Amino acid sequence: MYSSQCSSSPFDLSALGWDDSFAALFVEHAADGLVPARVVRVDRGRCDTFTASGPVRANNAAVASLDPAHTVCTGDWAALRPGPEPELVALLPRRSAITRASSDRTSHQQVLAANVDSVIIAVSLAAPLNAGRVERLLALAWDSGAKPVVVLTKADVVDDPGEALAIITDLAPGVDIVATSSTTGAGLDVLSEVATGTAVLIGPSGAGKSTLANALLGREHMSTSEVRASDGKGRHTTVHRELLPLPGGGVLIDTPGLRGIGLQDSANGVERVFAEIEAYARGCAFGDCEHRSEPDCAVQEAIVAGMLDVGRLDRYRKLQRESERSAARGSARQSSKGSKTKKQITRDLRATYRFRDRQR
Repeated sequence: MYSSQCSSSPFDLSALGWDDSFAALFVEHAADGLVPARVVRVDRGRCDTFTASGPVRANNAAVASLDPAHTVCTGDWAALRPGPEPELVALLPRRSAITRASSDRTSHQQVLAANVDSVIIAVSLAAPLNAGRVERLLALAWDSGAKPVVVLTKADVVDDPGEALAIITDLAPGVDIVATSSTTGAGLDVLSEVATGTAVLIGPSGAGKSTLANALLGREHMSTSEVRASDGKGRHTTVHRELLPLPGGGVLIDTPGLRGIGLQDSANGVERVFAEIEAYARGCAFGDCEHRSEPDCAVQEAIVAGMLDVGRLDRYRKLQRESERSAARGSARQSSKGSKTKKQITRDLRATYRFRDRQR
């Protein structure tokens, strides 16, 4: 998986995101003879990693977990035991993480990328704009603790990206928006300036993520494919998450196209995406206003005045409900887990007492 230019070269860990905060967390591991490693790719019980000495493929059994929210993930910083059979011993606490509801529709979270500074949301100008999907991805990004950046890809295929830019500006208040063309190179310098540190690239299949990744890398590393002209959709060309060092510093995590984007307890992210609705709501007469038919509802007044689109309010309600339901499922799972633990402790104590009684 490694290119020839980095197959035997040592790395400056700071270029991979290592800093004093991570170093402080690593002190005890260093005393045990372990070395820091950044996870590049996870594959069937083993991880590709970058260390100060270069790439290392290691066993990850010790840091794997049945809970997808806590298992090792691309972007994690880990403590690695070097030697003939390298292994990851522990994961450092994550600074941020891109998470979504797991595909099995349980209350678990699935981590897509860890320790991310910027989230690049790819939106193709060659396909019909899906406002709801953009808002979902923005909520995912804001909730991670990282900085979202919306990238309008394939700007060279439209006469004027201004209309799409205006729509996205309304959907993404306070977010940097960059129109790019991987063919002409337009906008790539601006993107490199605003998407700093560890940047993760997310979006649907056909949005041009792999082509954009190649343009940022300055080489043809990711496979690309054509998309259907009718709807702008394409098949997955990226089938795994992978961390890639960028020529100008920083790293890029490329991800497969996201079909389902389930939110998992993302109230903060939803509030950031729909900041104007939250602002209007503070002017409502009632604190529990549902913004439907209540008197003196500032949100409904904004809709009547043409300052707020009713479709955006509907999408806001939908994401709110989804986030609240997932939060409730998570709380129920934790409560059930705690109850099962207490029952097991009780059974163990009773068995101990029965054993003692028989010994008398």
